[in-house]
Amino acid sequence: MIEFRSVSKVFPDGTHAVDDFSLVIPARKTTVLVGSSGSGKTTLLRMINRMVEPSSGEIEIDGESILSRDPVQLRRSIGYVMQNSGLLPHFKVIDNVATVPILTGVPRKTARAQALELLDTVGLNRDLANRYPSQLSGGQQQRVGVARGLAANPNILLMDEPFGAVDPIVRADLQQETIRLQRDLDKTVVFVTHDIDEAFLLGDQVVILEKGAKIAQVGSPTEIVENPASDFVADFIGIKHGKRALTIKKTAHGSILVDSEGRAAGVLAGEAP
Repeated sequence: MIEFRSVSKVFPDGTHAVDDFSLVIPARKTTVLVGSSGSGKTTLLRMINRMVEPSSGEIEIDGESILSRDPVQLRRSIGYVMQNSGLLPHFKVIDNVATVPILTGVPRKTARAQALELLDTVGLNRDLANRYPSQLSGGQQQRVGVARGLAANPNILLMDEPFGAVDPIVRADLQQETIRLQRDLDKTVVFVTHDIDEAFLLGDQVVILEKGAKIAQVGSPTEIVENPASDFVADFIGIKHGKRALTIKKTAHGSILVDSEGRAAGVLAGEAP
């Protein structure tokens, strides 16, 4: 479990990125931080592994303050997946995945053998192990990034808009892969995105943020859709004006759902042609 208690972050230029933020992130669930640019979501994520130090407040992992941990050791114990994969371009795929275990003392031969197993886990062919990142597609690079994040077998996996730079078809595939991995591996995942559809698809707990990391609403996707906490939330998730503002339209072939612009959004179950 990860707990934020009255956490704030003010950068040297005076920017108040996070202002008095408190939240409990449950263990072995996926919590998604979602908001527009400047809402503080990435700053919150990076404070968990001390890539960004809080200005005030407390962050605890299983009741232990992160400030009591050596920051380098803390980072090596937490998986981290970023946008554009962040792979080392001069390392082969297998060595990118094996990097953190080797740094923590795992013998190189063992770490490389485990890296091959992780390629299996994320759905990559082992034939890619000796290629360089530049020889992979964007989707393949992101899968390698996920494998590297899992390499030290962390309890916590941080994912910072990891699929934002790939095309929609690849992104949908990676989202489904993330759901499968979480089902199989049972990690505590903290996922950052600006896409509310992605948040609702992946999140057990979704945290909608306003500027300064002010929590507009926290809950399951169902809870948020059924009962938006404010007009801001309703607008953000598209209840009032958008693809979630659905009505039923009768046609010669049955009933369909249309959005606020009159565009077809789906069919009623049992009435598909």
